[in-house]
Amino acid sequence: MNSKITPQHQSKPAYIYIRQSTLAQVRHHQESTERQYALKDKALALGWTETAIRTLDRDLGQSGAQMTGREDFKTLVADVSMGQVGAVFALEVSRLARSNLDWHRLLELCALTHTLVIDADGCYDPGDFNDGLLLGLKGTMAQAELHFLRGRLQGGKLNKAQKGELRFPLPVGLCYDDQGRIVLDPDDEVRGAVQLAFRLFQETGSAYAVVKRFAEEGLRFPKRAYGGAWAGRLIWGRLSHERVLGLIRNPSYAGIYVFGRYQYRQRITPQGEVHKRVQPVPKAEWRVHLPDHHDGYITPEEFERNQDRLAHNRTNGEGTVLSGAAREGLALLQGLLICGCCGRALTVRYQGNGGLYPLYLCSARRREGLATTDCMSMRSELLDNAIGEAVFTALQPAELELAVTALSELEQRDHAIMRQWHMRIERAEYEVALAERRYQECDPANRLVAGTLERRWNDAMLHLEAIRTEAARFRNQKALVATSEQKAQVLALARNLPRLWRAPTTSAKDRKRMLRLLIRDITVERRSATRQAVLHIRWQGSACTDITVDLPKPAADAMLTPPRSSSGCVNYRSICLTGKSWRTSIRKVYAVLLANRSRLKWSNGSATGIELK
Repeated sequence: MNSKITPQHQSKPAYIYIRQSTLAQVRHHQESTERQYALKDKALALGWTETAIRTLDRDLGQSGAQMTGREDFKTLVADVSMGQVGAVFALEVSRLARSNLDWHRLLELCALTHTLVIDADGCYDPGDFNDGLLLGLKGTMAQAELHFLRGRLQGGKLNKAQKGELRFPLPVGLCYDDQGRIVLDPDDEVRGAVQLAFRLFQETGSAYAVVKRFAEEGLRFPKRAYGGAWAGRLIWGRLSHERVLGLIRNPSYAGIYVFGRYQYRQRITPQGEVHKRVQPVPKAEWRVHLPDHHDGYITPEEFERNQDRLAHNRTNGEGTVLSGAAREGLALLQGLLICGCCGRALTVRYQGNGGLYPLYLCSARRREGLATTDCMSMRSELLDNAIGEAVFTALQPAELELAVTALSELEQRDHAIMRQWHMRIERAEYEVALAERRYQECDPANRLVAGTLERRWNDAMLHLEAIRTEAARFRNQKALVATSEQKAQVLALARNLPRLWRAPTTSAKDRKRMLRLLIRDITVERRSATRQAVLHIRWQGSACTDITVDLPKPAADAMLTPPRSSSGCVNYRSICLTGKSWRTSIRKVYAVLLANRSRLKWSNGSATGIELK
């Protein structure tokens, strides 16, 4: 019997704390678990009864670096603080905590409540100076050991990643071959779906547009399951916006091997707990970047262009004046105009009955209290028409070539969609053949199994028929297979680009996308003295062009009647001023306007004459 163990300690329960860091250790390293459970025999040998021993093992699979998620450790600390524990048993100090903060808090509570700490090396009284010093050193070494272990593991991973040999789960469309190299997925349907997603993003320029196109065409997108009973299995489902963003932002699709794209960040919650979350790392801080490491679906240059397009689509992007994707509004220059007065982006405001009349407005300085009026405000059709004419002039030499290229791209896109449908039919046919073989190989006498296999065969055939019906519907309604006559009509229409631009079938969103392919931004300079607006156009090729647009007169000035024309149409002798208003033989409103342009001579409270200006 140890002299430090007194009847007072034995009168209180003994807590046996059991912990391993990961679930993999719990499954594959059970010797450590058995040794920790064997501490119960040691407690019995030291004088505690079996009913006075409590085993805390709910923290198996939890890291000891922090208290978050360790419910049994919280229970242990709470019971020790209330003086309800006689001794704490642990195989070693690192099982209790690998954080000096948690370890010294527990030691301080044990010293205050006279609770013993017992491990495989001996029995310690935290209230004793020498024992407390030794326990403190053990806790410090446990935390340092965690640092050394992490450093060795991370160093080995980094060294292997720098050679491009570190294996990690690959995104769908890529896989490892028998030699451990990254290759394109051998499944044609998987490769076709990934290629189609990149093609649609290049065509539409928006992740939401890719999701919408997949939904309209009834296409599915694959996902590879990792871990669990479904490990390695291919799962087909709908394409979501998050998955499109992950597809576009992943450099692996460009043949680039990257390590260190994400890192853990710790934060303290209002409850005082430390939580970890994953945050992306800027590209300049990636620890490993190996271009041309393997075959990809796009080139590195296309990958960079896609990142720039995603950044430009953000409406709250930092460091960009103009941002946002092309949308359905009537203002064609939305997201392209910059105020020449304050340098801010011009916004769009709709007015009129139903909000069908857009205005380009810059009110940034007024909103911030730096000015009392807006920088500028003008009707959208004035600028839209001027920019449209400039685009027609710039595109005249290349109209025919653009039409041929656009028609070819449309056909290639629809062929790719039809190819996806054909491969989907082939996969369904394989499932039917597989179900048939399983049914044929079954013992007919075993009706329980044969009935189930027969139902699966029927379900597979019904699924195949449904896919064929959907593919036929798409082929008849949406697929573009242009005949020679249709191609001739398209080329003839391309020679008259203004007609195509103003056609009712051309949506405002399509016009905006055409403008953004040609124009980078437009700076608007308003000249109030001459009632003109100068548009400084910066094209995508960095060339600049200036266009002058005449602005209309204010509404009040437009309603004024010229002096000589009024005298020719109205007999001013027929105008009389009553107590309520001017009245003429023509109409009341005209009389009021005329009165505003006149000088009256008054005599005895009545108008004696009118002299026109």
